Amino acid sequence: MEMALEDIALGDQSRSQSHDFLTESTIFSLSRSESLWTTASRSTWETYNKPIIVMSVGGAVLIFGMVLSGLWFGNIYPKSTNILGPGFFSIGLMILVVGLVWVPVMREKQKQKSVSRLFTNHKHIFLHL
Repeated sequence: MEMALEDIALGDQSRSQSHDFLTESTIFSLSRSESLWTTASRSTWETYNKPIIVMSVGGAVLIFGMVLSGLWFGNIYPKSTNILGPGFFSIGLMILVVGLVWVPVMREKQKQKSVSRLFTNHKHIFLHL
């Protein structure tokens, strides 16, 4: 009498039967990070695009705040530029600093990732001896 696959308890399944359900694509789709499974290095733009965009936006807001502050010191539109100039200036400066700090953080993260890859590769070599 044959038993259907659904009727077999998990403890009764052989290793090959349970391994057939876990394919490489299933493991890849269940992983949180694609970088754990791929070894291709990312380009510089892919690595630093977000900090560059943040720095560009911060610089633009900073310059806009400087222009508004200059208009206030020149007594051109003093009511509207009284608060807006220093406000845009400080917000732009904060965003620019966040972008500038983000770059070394990304470099350190890349360095740690390369060291951990190197360590895992050597660990596998020692385990197979």
